Amino acid sequence: MNGRLLLQIGWIFGSLSLISIGGANVLIPEIHRQVVETHAWLDSESFARLFAISLAAPGPNIMLASIIGWHLAGLPGLMVATVAILTPPSIMALFAGRGIRRWSETRGLQVLTAGLVPVALGLMLASGMVASRAAHVGVTGYAITGGVGLAVFCSKRNPLVWMGLGIIAFVLSQSF
Repeated sequence: MNGRLLLQIGWIFGSLSLISIGGANVLIPEIHRQVVETHAWLDSESFARLFAISLAAPGPNIMLASIIGWHLAGLPGLMVATVAILTPPSIMALFAGRGIRRWSETRGLQVLTAGLVPVALGLMLASGMVASRAAHVGVTGYAITGGVGLAVFCSKRNPLVWMGLGIIAFVLSQSF
């Protein structure tokens, strides 16, 4: 097994985990940039496939890191990527939870937590855009993506309903 590759996987996912404000999905643009553009470990289509698998499989949304690690270096890659992406934020969450409990009434902490909301939303939007571009779905795919996004935003229905309808619409559009 290539130890250098495992170190690179660990470094990339460990450092990325420190900016996962809003959850793991906000990391998708930077994961894509690192594994597709910077290191050329995957092409955009392979990345999109692995991303789709990580979303379809039951489990945490951070599974993308584990799947990429598996794809690149087998079981050792899976283990390194998973530990690297989970350990730093777990430690930070432990200390943040204690700090929030202690200083929850301070104005500074209230401003900080309110300021993180738009940052997290912006990162999540960027993630959706990168995933959509990586899939190379064309104008029809972008229209369906936009429509599903709008429907999820404007409706109180379960997002899975809209996602399912979007999938059906895309499959039908490819049939004609």
